[in-house]
Amino acid sequence: MASSNHPLKTVLADEPAVGASWRPELAAMFNQGAVTDDALSLAFTEIVAENFRPGALPLELMRLREAGTVVVPHGVSLGLAGADLPDAKRVKHLAALAAELNAPMVSEHVAFVRAGFESGGQHGVLEAGHLVAPPRTTLALDVLVDNVSRVQDDLGVPLALENVATTLQWPENELSEPDYLRELSRRTGCWLVLDVPNLYATAVASGTDPVAMLRRFPIERVAYVHIAGGRFEGDLYWDTHSDTIIDPVADLLTELVVLTSGRGLGVLIERDGSIDEASVSADLSVVRQAIKAGVVHA
Repeated sequence: MASSNHPLKTVLADEPAVGASWRPELAAMFNQGAVTDDALSLAFTEIVAENFRPGALPLELMRLREAGTVVVPHGVSLGLAGADLPDAKRVKHLAALAAELNAPMVSEHVAFVRAGFESGGQHGVLEAGHLVAPPRTTLALDVLVDNVSRVQDDLGVPLALENVATTLQWPENELSEPDYLRELSRRTGCWLVLDVPNLYATAVASGTDPVAMLRRFPIERVAYVHIAGGRFEGDLYWDTHSDTIIDPVADLLTELVVLTSGRGLGVLIERDGSIDEASVSADLSVVRQAIKAGVVHA
């Protein structure tokens, strides 16, 4: 379902809204913030859709939703950039979660995750176990556009697609990533999830200026933003989701706030390792400081 209305308009106000991915280890912190409206209060959250079953959602998560926190199902296994048609069961699963959570949208990735093979008369499917960026060619874009359009017809809510970290570039690439995503959104009406660390990792690996890449990104179609910690290993930056948020990534968030004039921006923190309240609180502090710096200069 394509939409021109921002899917998170109910939680975005004059000041950027901050959220964090829901994890069982953080349930107490999340629910306390929702009730007390203290410094840890989160405007919205996100769940990894494949980890949850409609009709059997955790009580703590439903309490958070009942307290007014928006919950967005975030898929990781559709593989929309693959050559096969989207799996109907996976799409139905996302739609059911969105309906049960009264979610304003669903998000996924611009990636493929599996491919069919034939060897010695045997047929099968290889799972990458990773979000693999597609070639940025006109042909690959046509496939992605078709798959996204099919999914949007069945979800019942708007769809936003996330840029993935690309440490290797396909030699066939014809378009830059910002141009590729802008054309995808134009042709399908889908929204985008701007993952700031992924953009940074891609820029570093390709020798591109991260700020210049950010400024070319179709920011007007961004539904919300991801930010997370990571680390350098040699010359490559890895978006680990388990380390602290490094200064260059925080600076990119500040630049994004400036570019959006500090309005209508939802920033969600992802953490999948070293999950505890102290680590997430530290992440929140970094994010809020980066936002504050951007608002001052906007």
